Amino acid sequence: MTTPALVGPYLQLFFTDHLVAQRRLSPQTIASYRDTFRLLLQFVHREARIEPASLSIPELHADRILDFLDYVEKERNNTIASRNLRLTAIRSFYRMVALRDPASVGIVTRVLAIPLKRADTKVRSYLTREEMDSILTVLDRNQWCGRRDYALLLTMYNTGARVSEISFLHQNQVNFGTKSYVQLHGKGRKERLIPLWPRTARILKEWFRETGPRDSAVAFPNVRGEPLSRFAIHLLLRKAAHQAASHSVSLKRKRVSPHVVRHGTAMALLQSGVDIAVIALWLGHESIETTNAYLHANLAMKEKALEKVLPMDTPFRRFHADDRLLAFLESI
Repeated sequence: MTTPALVGPYLQLFFTDHLVAQRRLSPQTIASYRDTFRLLLQFVHREARIEPASLSIPELHADRILDFLDYVEKERNNTIASRNLRLTAIRSFYRMVALRDPASVGIVTRVLAIPLKRADTKVRSYLTREEMDSILTVLDRNQWCGRRDYALLLTMYNTGARVSEISFLHQNQVNFGTKSYVQLHGKGRKERLIPLWPRTARILKEWFRETGPRDSAVAFPNVRGEPLSRFAIHLLLRKAAHQAASHSVSLKRKRVSPHVVRHGTAMALLQSGVDIAVIALWLGHESIETTNAYLHANLAMKEKALEKVLPMDTPFRRFHADDRLLAFLESI
């Protein structure tokens, strides 16, 4: 009887060769895939008592994957979009397995048949300029961390950068001159140049001067000089938003995240009359359809549009397993 293939060797091949050499995915995407499999292995270890290093492909079957997806959505409160991203990472792994282990094709086929979950279209939450100013105001710029957080959040709002793009930003990606700009490395290794406001350029110059201007230096480091994690950026933003909510009533009703800041950038551009196609380029959207969602987010803009067609006098009414495979994922 043939011994079932283990997940571990294929997972190592997936991260060290398939994603890097074959598909040339960005570090941000690889980090997202790593997080998915770290959660999946921990979930299986906890629920099925199977050590990650001894987990076989047949044991990681479609029903178990579905249980995992339910877990991240219901217990970890992931959005449907995040759930679908987890499934996309898992599908990519199983496609590679199918090419290298024909004996697993039945299991692979059933996993690949798991559909993406449809989500209701919701009006996107975003930060207004006043709300963003309130958040920036509460930061204590007399402290090193406060000055860093101020520069980081101002840059994030100016550029509309994804949290991963801010996390991995280096000083040599910022160009100061008559027209200052930042070079962002987005999804699929795509690059885009985003102009900086004079205020943002000035704050970044001051911050880089303080930290020591070095081309290879991380723009917004932690105290050890390492890149801030996505979680750390999310946490510092939530903390500042919570403080700002004491004097900004509208912030009390919002769940503020880096993506909500990004939405705020898009809405500020839209309200300033910037063409939707330019906003798509600014945000690094692959499809303008993604950007079109912002057209539905601002009620004030809808009212103004309606006023143009109505008569003028018409009133308008975690767990940690001691396991080599998990250690490998941690090292990526």
